[in-house]
Amino acid sequence: MDLKSSHASPVLADPTPVNKPRLGVHSSLLPYSQTGTTFSSGLYISIPRKKPGMVDDVSSNGWLDAMLSSSPPRKKLIKDMNSDAVVADETVDHAYISWMLKFPSAINAFDQVTSAAKTKKIVMFLDYDGTLSPIVDDPDRAFMSDAMRSAVKSVAKYFPTAIISGRSRDQVYKLVGLTELYYAGSHGMDIMGPVRYDEADNHLDYGSSSDKQGKEVKLFQPAREFIPMINEVFRTLVESTKGIKGAKVENHKFCASVHYRNVDEKNWPIIAQCVHDLLKDYPRLRLTHGRKVLEVRPVIDWDKGKAVQHLLDSLGLSGRDDVLPIYIGDDRTDEDAFKVLREGNQGFGILVSPVPKETQAFYSLRDPAEVMEFLNSLVNWKELNGAEAAAVPDRKRAS
Repeated sequence: MDLKSSHASPVLADPTPVNKPRLGVHSSLLPYSQTGTTFSSGLYISIPRKKPGMVDDVSSNGWLDAMLSSSPPRKKLIKDMNSDAVVADETVDHAYISWMLKFPSAINAFDQVTSAAKTKKIVMFLDYDGTLSPIVDDPDRAFMSDAMRSAVKSVAKYFPTAIISGRSRDQVYKLVGLTELYYAGSHGMDIMGPVRYDEADNHLDYGSSSDKQGKEVKLFQPAREFIPMINEVFRTLVESTKGIKGAKVENHKFCASVHYRNVDEKNWPIIAQCVHDLLKDYPRLRLTHGRKVLEVRPVIDWDKGKAVQHLLDSLGLSGRDDVLPIYIGDDRTDEDAFKVLREGNQGFGILVSPVPKETQAFYSLRDPAEVMEFLNSLVNWKELNGAEAAAVPDRKRAS
């Protein structure tokens, strides 16, 4: 599913060199089994044998460092009304200002974005937590505002729009509640979307389902055979962490998440060790880090970047010079999508963060409030410049 066009895109400047961020744990730290379940799909990754003499605990393999770095403390930021400078606790945050020179605000650079989009069809991809909703202590209460829902609905009126979340697809659909969108849950391992042009492509795993109105829709679930394993892992993690105050385990169907946002930091090593010990028995699963969350996922060659590629392909919009994908997200898992757009020189990644971070994005926004401002600006720009083009190609929509 190669989305790279044979024609160079004229709209993006040469990408700024970015150091590759550390996402999750290197596969050499995971166990290897020759007798494990075999899978026929070409999506699965082979795992090398663990090196002799490697110490097998979380303090030696960098997990704790990754847990600390995955969720840097958020400073209270305010914007100087007389300039673009950002001040933190009345002191100029020089690091953030310097970072924004490299990754400018998508609002301040809005003319550059729309200039690139003048002769192109925008396709919008959005993360949920930290992008459309604020980060909160209880993930079950991460609600998007009515104003944000209205903004997303308006964007979807003019541009194909998808939500790609680490949450389960059903959960994020329930939180968003808009039938105009495409939904990809479990970091893109559970996609409900349009029918692919060439369904004879036998490396894609499609299944049929029905939407809320009873109409047939298509599901793409490249890790479907892992569902029983994830259910088992979820039950094990619930049991092993039940004595840790503040720990919360969620089953996102194709991945299991252990939240430690409300866990005392002195107990983080216990959380990490629980996950570490469990993975010894599941060589086909791996760990990734999110914002104060550890996620256990199948070891397959699939992520949010692959989900973006798949949705573009399904919409018939891949490999085209007249398409401009925009992806807005705030987490490490969104970096896979930013990387796809940057390396393919085909669109813009926008990182939502009030603090400097390593990123593959082109632009930045501080918080969901600025995300909403950017989305509304896109809608206003489209309405002022005419909305003659339909938001979605002439194909069946999926809720």
